[in-house]
Amino acid sequence: MHPSRRHCLCASLAAAVLLMGPRAFAETLTITSSPPGATVEISGIVACKTPCHLKYPGGYFHKTKTVFGSRLLHSLSARVYKDGYTVQEIGLTEGPLEWISLNGRDRGRYWLFKTDHVEITLDKISEALTGGVSERSGRGERIESRRPELPVETIVADASPAVVRLIGTTKEGTGFFITSTGVIATNAHVARDESSLMVACPGRRKLLGKIVYVDAKLDLALVKVEGEDFPHLPLAPIAEVHAGETVIAIGNPAMGMPNTVTRGVVSAVGKNREAGNGTWIQTDAAINPGNSGGPLLDTQGEVIGINTGVIRSDGVDPVPLENMGFALSAEDLMRVLRRFYPDASTATDREDPTEQAGSGAVAVASETPGAEIYVDGKFVGDTPSTIRLSSGSHHIEVKAPGKQEWERDLEVLDGSEITLRPALEKRE
Repeated sequence: MHPSRRHCLCASLAAAVLLMGPRAFAETLTITSSPPGATVEISGIVACKTPCHLKYPGGYFHKTKTVFGSRLLHSLSARVYKDGYTVQEIGLTEGPLEWISLNGRDRGRYWLFKTDHVEITLDKISEALTGGVSERSGRGERIESRRPELPVETIVADASPAVVRLIGTTKEGTGFFITSTGVIATNAHVARDESSLMVACPGRRKLLGKIVYVDAKLDLALVKVEGEDFPHLPLAPIAEVHAGETVIAIGNPAMGMPNTVTRGVVSAVGKNREAGNGTWIQTDAAINPGNSGGPLLDTQGEVIGINTGVIRSDGVDPVPLENMGFALSAEDLMRVLRRFYPDASTATDREDPTEQAGSGAVAVASETPGAEIYVDGKFVGDTPSTIRLSSGSHHIEVKAPGKQEWERDLEVLDGSEITLRPALEKRE
């Protein structure tokens, strides 16, 4: 081969190596935690326990403007958790960035790891989630025995100080205090890929909020700020939510004013696969972007749901369906909180005659998980669940798709604990 040609070929190969080499070989993403031994999920898949070292193509770590090399074509996030400690979810990547082909006609997007070493600090649950949660027990009361409604102006005046705006690096949402010690409930989609959020309280005070829990299955997250004596809201059980009753939503919609109030009615209560896991409250109260994570209140000023979003129509350019917003029930939030607050207090600020009659606990489990439970014709949750009912006679029904309905009349005594295990036979 002619020397000049050999030199030219070597130079071309060297240029190709320079272009592709750093991206062709595997590099290491290291994830450590304090304490060690935490489980790491990468985009929902268990990857390792800390400390761990994960191999990825070099192109996932280095910027490029050409078609050459491996590229990460989607974002990645990590969920790190350990029994007895808070859960951390963080975004591992930044992007999208753009590459362009040598001919200048083909273009594409890619993402990069922010760093090759991620350090996570997990706090003890007992230290992060302090204070007490206020919950009003469900008593299976009939509509005619319910407490009188409070004026909307009173509900808003009492609840607004507990509602906050949550500000992340790429998104904003709403949350509300559930303890006096600074624990805030919100949606998981507000907190995901963030290690912390700026919490804007009424009165323009801003605090740094640490994300201490993100639920893997429900759209729920918990945020903690330092301090005491925060105004907070009580939670109401799903058994006391009825179609047609008035509800109030408070939140921070995009391009709207802080703590905006909308009013509507409960349209329906139950499961909704389109909305996600859990029990949902459908309402015609306006829920706009930025309202996510805010409280849906009943006419006693108690939280019955966490405003989550709207369902959009199918098509090339989907639009929100009119008067159709969804809130995840406070019952789902309470089930999560009971893991950390086993002695959750009951709100007894406003007593009524049904409480004086006493109550008992009824545990309902079935071979078909997720079967719907109805008490006296009202949906109260799904199996397995423990329901507190007022003393007296109640009609219990358990239903599941493709199964015959199970029903029983039950006498509940004050202080009693009853377990039901309905067998749902296949419908012929």
